Amino acid sequence: MNTTELNPEILKTKQHFEILDGLRGVAAIAIVVFHFMEIVYLPEKNFIAHGFLAVDFFFCLSGFVIAYAYDDRIGKMGLSAFFKSRLIRLHPMVIAGTVLGLIAFLFNPFTGIPEGYTAGKIAMIFFATLLMIPNPVMADRYFNIFGLNAPAWSLFWEYVANIIYALVLYRLKRSVLLFLAAIAAITLCYVSHRANGSLLGGWAGENFWDGGARIAYSFLAGMLIFRFNWIIKNKLGFLGLSALLLLAFLLPHSELNWLTQLLVVLVYFPLIMAIGAGANLSQSLKAICVFLGKLSYPLYMTHYAAMWIFASYYTKYQPGLPLLVSIIIGGTALLIGFAYLIMKFYDTPLRAYLLIKYSK
Repeated sequence: MNTTELNPEILKTKQHFEILDGLRGVAAIAIVVFHFMEIVYLPEKNFIAHGFLAVDFFFCLSGFVIAYAYDDRIGKMGLSAFFKSRLIRLHPMVIAGTVLGLIAFLFNPFTGIPEGYTAGKIAMIFFATLLMIPNPVMADRYFNIFGLNAPAWSLFWEYVANIIYALVLYRLKRSVLLFLAAIAAITLCYVSHRANGSLLGGWAGENFWDGGARIAYSFLAGMLIFRFNWIIKNKLGFLGLSALLLLAFLLPHSELNWLTQLLVVLVYFPLIMAIGAGANLSQSLKAICVFLGKLSYPLYMTHYAAMWIFASYYTKYQPGLPLLVSIIIGGTALLIGFAYLIMKFYDTPLRAYLLIKYSK
């Protein structure tokens, strides 16, 4: 078989775990709310202070889904076909998020373009983000490694994990994966200790490698859940599991962050994954879960352009609490609606076209 081509038979999607799709959507909405809130409040006063841990849940889910979808067929696909399939799945939204970020940067109605940004520098930042090349040069954006679309930092590590999976991880025995996960867990504990008890890292130049530690453990944990079939049959359903997931994000900020954050990532999220994979889903909620799963990635990759505009607005006008509540609720709803339009009219048809084009 020509391994440079995508075989349509291989690309057929396996049966989905719809509840996990739904939980991914819940996590994506939670992180949008978290990003609104962190602009306004310090962690001590932020009711969703641990919403950033949604990224670690994404990483764990990614490890499970990649192992489930590709462990038994990546050898038939070949590396080239695997990488093409992942690029088709992920990169259209990288492009969309980068373009939206550039538009928001150039036409922010509350700040204009900050001083010191020549056309050449803006072009360099744009193409670095487009090509997923870390480039923490924007001081006014806290040296995000992708200044035009901050959430892309986690996609960078997703790409890294996918590459390592295809080259190494899928070949390894379960015992070796367990050993690597143990090393990754120890590394994550060190990162938490070094960062004064917080796992909120990976997005900026100064904490770049924290992102590697975060995905290393969670991705491997997701793979191990699949490899060992750690699936817990239960009747919690989507609503019950959504409540359990939200509890992790709603944990109050405290002096015990060094412990609570580690326990959530090391134990709680893998447990939710195992329960979610074995939960029963009522037919009445299946369509909602499928919709949330499809919406989650477009929402995650398109919402942050609005966050920079909101931050500029808040700094300039300092609106009161009633108006802030309206803005955050209304803004989240609008961003969900916008992500739906991006999904329906850009991401879905483009990926369908690319799959057809590169399966020939």
